[in-house]
Amino acid sequence: MSDYYLAKRTKNLFDPESQFPFRLSRSKLDLFLNCPRCFYVDRRLGVGQPPGFPFNLNSAVDHLLKKEFDAHRANKTPHPLMAHYGIDAVPFAHASLDTWRENFKGAEFLDTQTNLMLTGAVDDIWQNNQGELIIVDYKSTAKDGEVNLDAEWQISYKRQMEIYQWLFQQNGFTVSRTGYFVYCNGKRDKAAFDAKLEFDIKLIPYTGDNSWVATALQRAKLCLMGKLPNANSSCDYCRYLGAVAEVVGEQQVAILSEVKPEIKRSKIKNKPVAESAPMF
Repeated sequence: MSDYYLAKRTKNLFDPESQFPFRLSRSKLDLFLNCPRCFYVDRRLGVGQPPGFPFNLNSAVDHLLKKEFDAHRANKTPHPLMAHYGIDAVPFAHASLDTWRENFKGAEFLDTQTNLMLTGAVDDIWQNNQGELIIVDYKSTAKDGEVNLDAEWQISYKRQMEIYQWLFQQNGFTVSRTGYFVYCNGKRDKAAFDAKLEFDIKLIPYTGDNSWVATALQRAKLCLMGKLPNANSSCDYCRYLGAVAEVVGEQQVAILSEVKPEIKRSKIKNKPVAESAPMF
């Protein structure tokens, strides 16, 4: 049964009466910013949005990039991509790196104002010659033209970077405001596949501003402590559920209207009737 979507869960739910810190992942904070109602239904009521298909090719690219950068991390040498873009840095070595990278663990920080433990799993960390940590995130796609961060939906990428920067700052590290996206774009203009997929790799700098994170945590906590928020007209899931409720309601009305109630009268024979009983 674990292989299927669990429509309703009873674990990892926010309890307003609990004094224990509540773990909140980077992606769930992003969900709150996108739709407070879906966030509440997920973290408070235990019904999460259905998961999408796994991106196995993207995962393979991530895995290979980590192996490649880890080889330079072990040798304390810069990756050729850094030299190509003029970045004076090397992959950062730390005993907790594997934990920081691991899903459902990651880097974490307890915000004492909200008692929320914010977590996030990074792809990579570099360190420049000034001792600052550089947050790095791997992305992969296959599209014509140059990759960039200009699409409206890519706000989630930028928030992701800023949350990671905030987490490491809160844990006492000196973090560069400029992070990098290692963006791999699968080539679609080759004459043949030949059982090999080739990529163009572009390094995209992004200067983050994470001043919003603490306020977002406070707003998320207030949301969890309150009542179910109204449906969000800009949320695909809210619109879908609203449409389903509407058509299902119409179907129920139609079914009930087709049922003709029959009045059945029971004939009581040879049974005594109490004086106080109503007469028909």
